[in-house]
This record gives sequence, C-alpha cells and structure tokens, in this order.
Amino acid sequence: MRSNVKHQETIDYFLKIVWQTVANRYNQIVTEFGITQSIGYLLINIDEEGTTVSQAAALLGLKSTSLSRMLNQLEETGLIIRQSNKGDKRSVKIFLTPLGKEKRQMAKDVVKQFNNYLNAHISEADKQYLTEILKKINQLTLNYKP
Repeated sequence: MRSNVKHQETIDYFLKIVWQTVANRYNQIVTEFGITQSIGYLLINIDEEGTTVSQAAALLGLKSTSLSRMLNQLEETGLIIRQSNKGDKRSVKIFLTPLGKEKRQMAKDVVKQFNNYLNAHISEADKQYLTEILKKINQLTLNYKP
C-alpha cells in the first residue's frame, strides 16, 4: 500500500462521510420533533416488553455509562421510564411512555420517508450490491488483526 494515501481514497473515509451526511440530514428533520437522530434510533429500537440498558447501549454502539446521560434526558422529558428487572436488580429495562411512543412513530415515519426517497433513486440491484459490500466490509473489519 502506498504511504501517501489520501483520506478521500479510503473506504472508511466514504463510510464516515456518508453516515455523517445521513445523520446530519436526519438531525435537521427530527429537530422539529424535539429529538435527535440517535434518540430517534433508540426510540425505534425499544421493545414493547422493554429493552435493557445494555441492549440499548449495544444498539447505539455506546458503553452503558455513556448512555446514562441520554437516558436521564429522555426520562426528564417524559419519553421513557426505567424499571429494575424483578429477577435481577442490577438489570434495568427501558420502556416507552405514551409520549415516547408518539415520538417513536414520528421517527419511524422520517426513516420510512427517507428510505422511500433512496429506494426511488437507487436500483434494487445497486441496493443489494451495496448491502453485500457493507456486510463484507463489516465482517472484514471484525476479522482484521493488525
């Protein structure tokens, strides 16, 4: 590999820049609902039976401790409630409040509209190819040992 690789030529540069663009667009759209892209993503992924804090942290790629500030904010704004697991007091589950469910539906609608827009402009074959390549990059990254 050349030692003078420009960052614009690396796969990870494009992955990062595309995700930042998508996240920024989502943030611009959901700001009017009083949430952020990451809050919307979390709300969409909280199960009806509740989701543990560790599951939520894994979904967002965060450590449980990093998630606690967001959860405090969501609890203060009335979007979630936290309950200790009856069987294991150390395990805490997150549940959506009625307001949280309302915001989740708004976030789902934004995601659906954006994906409909993308689907209208990207062929099914290109979408399948991109998905396969992204899965391959993910697996290669997990297997990579410098």
